[in-house]
Amino acid sequence: MITFKQWMQLVDYRITEGSDWYCNVPGLYSLTSWDGDQDGYSSNIVFDPRDNQRVYLVEICDYKNSHAYRLTDSKEAGVAIETDQQAWDDVNYIDLDVDEDFIEKAQAIIAGETYDTRVKIPVEFSDEELLKYMKMAHDQDITFNQLVERAVKEAVKQHQEDSK
Repeated sequence: MITFKQWMQLVDYRITEGSDWYCNVPGLYSLTSWDGDQDGYSSNIVFDPRDNQRVYLVEICDYKNSHAYRLTDSKEAGVAIETDQQAWDDVNYIDLDVDEDFIEKAQAIIAGETYDTRVKIPVEFSDEELLKYMKMAHDQDITFNQLVERAVKEAVKQHQEDSK
């Protein structure tokens, strides 16, 4: 999970609002950084000021492109923080799993730059599996990342079909 300091650096220490964060976990605090532009961005952080500023949730909203991303650490912390799926109007949060993915998206959104809207997911392979899949990608004349992306898309498609 990104740290309080990393988030502060992302938003260039610009805080526009702060308050107690009311949810099922008492004592948490929320800070917001908004650039003041309806087509700009805002970012929120939820942390525990009593526990070395432990971060439970960070969000970045890209109003211009109607994207909202969040990263949460509540499961690893053994805390079930209740959050809404809806960011605003018809825009839902996209939950991220990789800190670097959040940081890359947030930096680009804040800078007003284009960014990759795909979601990075962590994958782990043994050395034997990695070699097998790299050979498979080579045989198909595609990159390893393309092979993994195809496999994930197929798994999602299969899951959706099975859920019907």
